Amino acid sequence: MQVKLHKSQEYYIFEKRNLKHKTQGLMQTQRKELNFEGQNIFVGIDVHLKSWNVSIFTEDLYHRTFNQPPKAESLSTYLKLNFPNAIYHSVYEAGFSGLHAHYELTNLGIHNIVINPADVPTSDKERRRKTDKVDSHKLARFLRNNELKGIYTPSQDILEDRSFVRVRSSIVKDQSRLKNRLKSTLYFYGIEFPVEFQKSNTHWSKRFMVWLKTVQLKSRSGNMALAMLIKEAEQLRSLLLEVNKELKVLSIAERYAKNMELIRSVPGIGLITGMLFLSEIETIKRFDNNDKFAGMIGIVPDCHSSGAKEQIGEITPRRHVHLRRGLIESSWIAVRIDPALSKAFSDYSKRMEPNKAIVRIARKLSNRIYFVLKNEKKYETRIVK
Repeated sequence: MQVKLHKSQEYYIFEKRNLKHKTQGLMQTQRKELNFEGQNIFVGIDVHLKSWNVSIFTEDLYHRTFNQPPKAESLSTYLKLNFPNAIYHSVYEAGFSGLHAHYELTNLGIHNIVINPADVPTSDKERRRKTDKVDSHKLARFLRNNELKGIYTPSQDILEDRSFVRVRSSIVKDQSRLKNRLKSTLYFYGIEFPVEFQKSNTHWSKRFMVWLKTVQLKSRSGNMALAMLIKEAEQLRSLLLEVNKELKVLSIAERYAKNMELIRSVPGIGLITGMLFLSEIETIKRFDNNDKFAGMIGIVPDCHSSGAKEQIGEITPRRHVHLRRGLIESSWIAVRIDPALSKAFSDYSKRMEPNKAIVRIARKLSNRIYFVLKNEKKYETRIVK
C-alpha cells in the first residue's frame, strides 16, 4: 500500500537529501594540509644550558612562547609541523653556547643570526622586568621588524683554529700568575735572589729554574708547597712550547700561508700576533674600509656630539679583547724597529703620555695590516730623511 505524503513532508525530504549531498561534496573537497609557502616566520631564542625559551611571530601575528629542549632539531620539527613550507628566521644572543646552535639551525634550513647582547634595543620596562619570555619575545619582535644586525660568524674550521690560538693566551696568562705567586712565596719567606739573578730579565731561564729547585725552607710542608709551584711552572712552560710548535705548523697551512707572509711584513707583527689576527678576522673582505677594521679592534675614540657641541673622548671601551691587546703589544715593538713609527711616537709623546701615544701608533699599525691584506702587497718600511 503506497502512502501519499503531504507536500510539506515531500519538501522536507527533498531538502534533507539535498543537504546530505552538499555535505558529502564538501567533505570530499575539504583540504586538511597546511601550506605557508612564501610566508616568513620569526623566532627569538633565549638560550640556556638545559632549555631554550622560544617566541614565534608570523608576519602579522604573535604565535606563542614556550620552553623546549636545547636542540635545534626540536625547534625545526615544531616549525615544519605548524608552519610547513614557510621561510624560517631565528636569532639568539651570543654567549656561553658559542656558535654551535647557529651551525645546527643553519644546517636545518633556518636562517639564523647571532646578535651581540649589547646591540639589542631594550626599553626601561624590559630592563626592570627581565624574564626569559620577555627576552625571547623581544628578540623575535625586533627580528621581524628588521632591527637586528648579526655578528660575523666564521666557518667551523676557522673557529676551531681560533680556539687553539686563544688557548695559548690562556696558558701565558696562567704562567704569569704562577710566576708572580712563586716570587711572592720567595719574598714572603725572605729568600733573596743571587747576584746573577738580581735583574728581572734573568728570571725564568734554565739556570734560574735550577737555582729555584735548590731553595730550601725549614719544614717539609713548606718545601712541598714550593716544589709543587715549581713543577706547575715547568708544566706550563712545556705546554707553551708545544703550542708554539703547533702554531708554526698551522701558520704554513694552505688557508694561512699567503696571508701570514703578508701580515708578517708589517713591523712588530710576528708569528703569534699574525695567527691571532688571521684566525679572528678570517677574511679582510668583511670590512669595507680601515675605519671599520679599527672599530672592530677597538682603537677608535668615543664620540659624544649634540647640536653644535662635539666631544671626542678616550679610547672606546667596546673592543675585541684579544686583538686590541695583541696590537698594543706589537706597537711597542714596532716603534723600536720602524723609523716612521718611531718618529711618530716621539712626536706624540711630546704632548701626551706614552700609554696614550702608543694607542695612536696602534691605529697606524692597524692601517698597515688592513692595507697589506686588502691589496695583497707586502709592507715596505719607510725611510725617514
